[in-house]
Amino acid sequence: MAAHAESTVPPAAPALSGAWRDPRRPLWPLALLVPALPFLAWLSWRGGAGSWAWWLTPVAVFGVIPVVDLLIGDDRRNPPEEAVPDLARDGYYRWLTYLYLPAQYGGLVLGCALWASGDLRPLGAAGLVATLGVVNGIAINTAHELGHKRERLERWLSKVALAPTGYGHFYVEHNRGHHVRVATPPDPASSRLGESFYAFWPRTVWGGLRSAWRLETTRFRVRGRSPWTYRNDILNAWAMTVVLFAVLVAAFGSGVLPFLLLQGVLGFSLLEVVNYLEHYGLARRHTRAGRYEKVDPRHSWNSDRTVTNIFLFQLQRHSDHHANPLRRYQTLRSFSSSPQLPAGYATMVVAALMPPVWRRVMDRRVLAHYGGDLDLTNVHPPALARLRKRLGLPAPGGPGAPGTPASTSTPR
Repeated sequence: MAAHAESTVPPAAPALSGAWRDPRRPLWPLALLVPALPFLAWLSWRGGAGSWAWWLTPVAVFGVIPVVDLLIGDDRRNPPEEAVPDLARDGYYRWLTYLYLPAQYGGLVLGCALWASGDLRPLGAAGLVATLGVVNGIAINTAHELGHKRERLERWLSKVALAPTGYGHFYVEHNRGHHVRVATPPDPASSRLGESFYAFWPRTVWGGLRSAWRLETTRFRVRGRSPWTYRNDILNAWAMTVVLFAVLVAAFGSGVLPFLLLQGVLGFSLLEVVNYLEHYGLARRHTRAGRYEKVDPRHSWNSDRTVTNIFLFQLQRHSDHHANPLRRYQTLRSFSSSPQLPAGYATMVVAALMPPVWRRVMDRRVLAHYGGDLDLTNVHPPALARLRKRLGLPAPGGPGAPGTPASTSTPR
């Protein structure tokens, strides 16, 4: 439990003279490079690069960015607290998230036009699906940033960003479900130690959908109202997808429907693989009152890799986000008590898709975070016997068996 004793106070900012300025301020517009990649791929294809041009986006995101991340390394600097109010009010950062959306939608229209033209060979068509799936999957991160804010415009734009993937229910489930249950066995978006991404995917997709619908319908029924209304945040978000797809089908023909569905599934699967790596194996314990302990920086995996943090609006500073969900991305802090991933999200997504690699890299880190005590982790029940055998631990209740699983742990 050594990790539990660490300070949850972020590293102090160095003493500064005069007004503090964000040293990464000129770099944040690089986040808009992602939705620009489909247009760069199109220019390359038109310039004679062939079908391989349509693989530019996945190669850039999962190949180039990890290499640059490795070369540049980490940045753990935090803004001084006295600078945070002005930093949070600065509209420059807000407009960067807004600008992602027109580029996202422009790329989707371009993709539909190319798909409908019939000019792409199978390799190029597959690359086009991958390209728009990556762009619209990363757009869910933009929706995530916008959806946590109090401003009505930003919450509405969050649903707009979710429409191309048909994942509008994320707006409800993430804010009112995942943030309440994070790092507990009941949370469908918190992966468990020993659980592969391929076992996690159906659990989180269907579990998140059921949870979102239950949360939203309960909201209406406790007020004695029917959930079948345009005020239902799931229904109006899904309606955006229906309208968007209908407009694109009207413009380009029904032949674009397979493209729209494929890129949507790929997009929300990219979100779910990020969910998979953000809380893998981490667990909150029960308090004496019988409730789960308050969320703190120990319950999310973090990465301070500079480049991926720029491209993902600091999603990798996930511990501060869960502890303070209303904080804007430019004000999020790095904590010494947060467990650290060995690389940025772009690299870890690739590792998560290869379960043997993922287990080799991450399982020992989870156990180290809990001082080697398997029973303090959020463990995948079917994997428990395998993990005990691999670690040489006795069976539950046997001689020398350690504490109680996190889901039924003894109150502190």
